[in-house]
Amino acid sequence: MFHIKGAITTLVLSLFLSSLSYGNELNKLTFITESYPPYNFETSGLLKGIAVDLLIAASNKAGSPVKRGQIKVYPWARGYRATLEEPNHVLFATTRTKEREPLFKWAGPIAKTKIVLLAKNDNDVKINTPEDIAKYTVGTIRDDVGEQLVKALGVPDASIKPSSNADSLVKKLNTGRVDLWAYEENVARWFIKKNGLQNSDFSTVYILKEAELFYAFSQKTSDDLINQLQKGIDEVKKTKGQISDTLYNDILSEYL
Repeated sequence: MFHIKGAITTLVLSLFLSSLSYGNELNKLTFITESYPPYNFETSGLLKGIAVDLLIAASNKAGSPVKRGQIKVYPWARGYRATLEEPNHVLFATTRTKEREPLFKWAGPIAKTKIVLLAKNDNDVKINTPEDIAKYTVGTIRDDVGEQLVKALGVPDASIKPSSNADSLVKKLNTGRVDLWAYEENVARWFIKKNGLQNSDFSTVYILKEAELFYAFSQKTSDDLINQLQKGIDEVKKTKGQISDTLYNDILSEYL
C-alpha cells in the first residue's frame, strides 16, 4: 500500500511539474508578424497593434509572458513559409480560411476582418460578378489571403500583379499600374493614409470575404501550448477593462 501511495504521489508531482514547464514554454515559441496596421505594426521602434497587444495580454494571463522584443517582423511571404515548414512558429494576424484550415493550428479569434477589392474612383471600375475581376489587373501581396481569394475565383495569373509590401501597392494603385488591390479593408486604408493620399479617392468595389483573424501555429506545435494561449485570449475577453466592459475592448478602442 505504501508503495502504491508513493507512486501516486510521484505521478501527481510529475504532472504538476509538467504543467509548470508548459507554462514556461509558450514564450519560447517563435512569433512572427508583418506590418499590417492596425493589427500589427511598428512605430518609433515600438511594435504594437490589436494583435500584438492581445498576444501580450493573453500570454500574461497564461503565465508565460511574451515580450514585444521577441516578436519577429518579416515580409508576409517569408513568415508564411517559415510557419508552414518549421516547428513551433506562430504567424499573426492570419485570416482563417477553409483553404488554410488544415495547414495550421489556430488560437483566437483576434478580430473580424473584411478582404476587399479597392479601386481608385477615377478609374470607374465596375465589379458585378467574380468573372468581371479578370478584366482588370489586381495587385496583391504574395501568399496573402487577398491573393489566395482572387486565385480561388479563377482570376488568371496574368491578371495578378504580386508585390512584397503594401506601400508599393498603394503607389501602383494610385498611379494606375494596377486597377485593383486585393487586401484587408482597414489595413489598406491605413496604408493609403500613411502614403499621404486621401481615402475618399478610393472605394471598395467588391467584397472577397468576411472572416476572422487568428494566431496560426505550425503543425508541429504542442496542443498544450496552443490551448494555453487560447485560454489566455478567452480570459482577456472576460476580464473587466479600464475604459470599457472588457480588457479586449480596451485594446480594440485603442486602434479602431
